[in-house]
Amino acid sequence: MVFTHCGRMQLKERVRLLFGGMPRRVQVAALPWRRNNKGEIEVLLVTSRGTGRWVLPKGWPEDDEQPFEAATREAMEEAGIRGDISSAPLGKYYYQKKLPTGMEWRCEVAVYPLEVDDIADKWPERKKRQRRWFAPKDAARLVDEPDLGELISSFSGNPRQTAA
Repeated sequence: MVFTHCGRMQLKERVRLLFGGMPRRVQVAALPWRRNNKGEIEVLLVTSRGTGRWVLPKGWPEDDEQPFEAATREAMEEAGIRGDISSAPLGKYYYQKKLPTGMEWRCEVAVYPLEVDDIADKWPERKKRQRRWFAPKDAARLVDEPDLGELISSFSGNPRQTAA
């Protein structure tokens, strides 16, 4: 499922390429979720390493990984979590990745819901990031990317049905 305004983004991407723009880079992200002891859905966000913004665990697929496998790996590396992940993306969002050189890459991020069933005390990036559970409406408000906020909001209604 891709939201309507994401469709407009895809049109903008085609126009950008037509005029010689660099192609977008494709990343993957996990949308970690669980039900708390009240049965309410919570979403896990982590801080980015550079700016400390609240984001989903995301990164680049490696070697012959399937996109959902890469999202699972990123969730473990960045947030220390494991669980059942959907093999189908919930949707996509777009953002500009700023490089140390000052250049920007246009990135398209496919988002895969991950129902968390294991939270590690120690994980590879624990000294570089914070992680925190939020109500979906709060998580949607905290992320900078409007498309991502909409994905989180739409997901919170019925995660099992959305992620199926």
